Amino acid sequence: MKSKNKVSVTLLIIMTFVFTLMIAIIAYDIKDTGVRGAHERAEAVANVVKIGLTSHMLNGTMANRSQFISQVEKLEQMKRVWIVRSPNVVTQYGDGMENEFVRDAIDRSVLSSGKMAIDYQDNLLGSTTYRVTMPYKAEQNGPINCLQCHDAKVGDTLGAISIEMDMNDLKLQGLSTVGYTALIALGMIVFIQIFFNRLIGPYMLIFESIRQVMRRADEGDYSQRVVTMENEDAQEVAGSINTLLEKLQSTMNVIEQKIHVFLSEQKVHEKDPLKEVKNTVSRLSDIYRFRKAIEHDERIDEVYSRFALVLREKFGLNDFNFIEADTTNNSTEVVHSEKEIFCDLTSGCRADRTNTVVDSCQFSDLCSKMNNKEVQYICVPYAVSNDMDFILSIITRSKEEAQKVRNMLPSIKDYVDAAKPEIVSKKLTLILEKSARTDALTGLYNRQYLEESIAMIVEQSKRTHISYGVLMADIDYFKMVNDTYGHDVGDEAIKIIAQTLQENVRESDMVVRFGGEEFIVLLYNCDSDYINAVAEKIREAFAKKKIRAGNTVITKTISIGAVVFPDQSENFWQCIKYADVALYEAKSTGRNRVVLFDRSMLKEGELEEEY
Repeated sequence: MKSKNKVSVTLLIIMTFVFTLMIAIIAYDIKDTGVRGAHERAEAVANVVKIGLTSHMLNGTMANRSQFISQVEKLEQMKRVWIVRSPNVVTQYGDGMENEFVRDAIDRSVLSSGKMAIDYQDNLLGSTTYRVTMPYKAEQNGPINCLQCHDAKVGDTLGAISIEMDMNDLKLQGLSTVGYTALIALGMIVFIQIFFNRLIGPYMLIFESIRQVMRRADEGDYSQRVVTMENEDAQEVAGSINTLLEKLQSTMNVIEQKIHVFLSEQKVHEKDPLKEVKNTVSRLSDIYRFRKAIEHDERIDEVYSRFALVLREKFGLNDFNFIEADTTNNSTEVVHSEKEIFCDLTSGCRADRTNTVVDSCQFSDLCSKMNNKEVQYICVPYAVSNDMDFILSIITRSKEEAQKVRNMLPSIKDYVDAAKPEIVSKKLTLILEKSARTDALTGLYNRQYLEESIAMIVEQSKRTHISYGVLMADIDYFKMVNDTYGHDVGDEAIKIIAQTLQENVRESDMVVRFGGEEFIVLLYNCDSDYINAVAEKIREAFAKKKIRAGNTVITKTISIGAVVFPDQSENFWQCIKYADVALYEAKSTGRNRVVLFDRSMLKEGELEEEY
C-alpha cells in the first residue's frame, strides 16, 4: 500500500506540474497574441491618423482635425487618441489646439528621439491598456512635401501621434480560455488517477507485498508469503514467488540438517540461514581441499607442516605447538613448534592425562608444566587412535586473544578430524619403516638401514671431503653370558651396550646393531685421534655398567676395532672389513681394548677382498 500511495502521489505531482506548465504556456501565448494584435491595430490606427492629418493639411481643413480625432477615438477598443507638436512646429505655428500639448515623458522621448514608443499597463484586477506613440517625421517624397509648409529638414520630427487602447475585453477572453483549459486538464487528471488505481493498483499492491517478503527474507525469515490478488496476472506472480520461497525454505532446512553432520558443533553467526549454509559449504570446501592435499603428502611431518600453514593463514595464529602423546608408553613428543616451547613434557602433558582442554584463562597456573607465567595458553587434546593422542598447544598474549582462539576451536577441530586418517596412516607407515630399519631389542638402526645409507654417506664424503670413523664393537665372552645366565641376561647386556654407545656419541653420529653382539658406530667428521678417544670412552663406560643376572650383578668388557673412511680405503665395505680385522686383533691380544686398523694386521699373503 505504501508503494501504491507513493506512485499515486508522484503521478499526481507530475500531472500537476504538466498542468501548471501547460496553463502558463497557454496564458503566455494568449497574452502575447493579444499584445501583438493590439500593437498592429494601434500602429495601423496611428498611420491612419497620420494620413488623415496630412490630408487635412493639404486640403486646408486643419481646423477640423479635432473632429477627426474624436471619430477615431470612437473606434472599437480605442480609449484615447491625441497628437502633440514638436518644439519647431510650436515655434512656427504656435501651441495648436488645447489638447495638443506634451502630456508625459513618453511624448517628450518620441519627439526628441524620433523613435516609436510602446507602453503596456497590465493590471490583473484592474484596467489593462496598450499605448503606441509614433513620431510624425518630415517627408519630401511624391505629392507630400512637408518642407513646403514647415521650416524643417527631411526626417525631422514634426510631432507625435499617441494611440491608447483598452484591452480588458481581450484579457477577459484570455482568462476564459485559460479557465476552460484548466477544467479540461483537471478532468484528465481525475480520469488518469482513477484509471491508474483500477489498472495499476493491483500490481502495486503485489509489488509492495513482494517487497515486504524480500525484506524479511534478507533478514533471514523465509516463512513470509506474497498475498494473493483478484487480478489473474497478479495471482500468477504471487503463486510463482510463493512456490519458489517454499522450495528454498525446505531445501535450506534439509541442507542445514545434513551438512552439519560433517562439521563440529558451532554457534550460528548469521541470522540468514542462506548465508549460514553458504559459510558452511565454504568451510566444507576448504576442509576437503586440505584433506585432498595431505592425502598426497608422503611423510607425517608434511601433514603437520600443512596443518600449521592452515593455522597461520586461515586462523591467523602464529605461536603454537603440535604434541604427539603415546598412550601405550606414556610418552610425549613435540613434533612441530611454530615459535618457542614453554612446556616441560618430561613427565607428560596435563591435557593428554585429563583428556580435557587446558585453558589458562579458567584458572591461574592451571598447568604446572608451563614455564612462562606471562603468557596465556590453550591446550586441546584430540584422540587420533587407540594408542595415540594429538595435542594442539596455542600460546596467546592476552585474554582477549585467548577468547578469539576459543571461538576458533570448533573450526580447528574440523581440520584435525580431516587429518586424523592421514596421521594414523602415515604414523603406521613410519612405524613400519622404522621397524624395518631398526633393531627391535635395542631401538638402534639395523644392518638394512646401514646398507641403504652407505650410498649417501659415500657421496657426502666425496663432495665435502669429510672423513668418517668406523668403529666395530663386540662384547667379550658374550657366549659365556648366554650359556651361564641365559638369553634374557644376554639380551639385557646387549641393551646396556646399545645404551652406552648412544650416550657417548653425538647426534650427528650413527649407531648400528650389525648383528648378534656386534655394533658399528659411524663417527661424523673426525680424525684418528678423535676416533681413538671416543672408542676409549665407550670402552671405559661399558666396563662400569652393571648387568643384573638374577639375584646378582655382573660386569662385562668390550673390544673395539676402528678405521678411518676414506683415508684407509675409498670402498666403504672394505673399511667395514678392516674394522673387523682390527676388532679381531683386539680380541686376540687380550680383549677389553681399542685397536686402530693398520695394514700390517693383514696376514702375510692374504689378498684384500674387493667389495
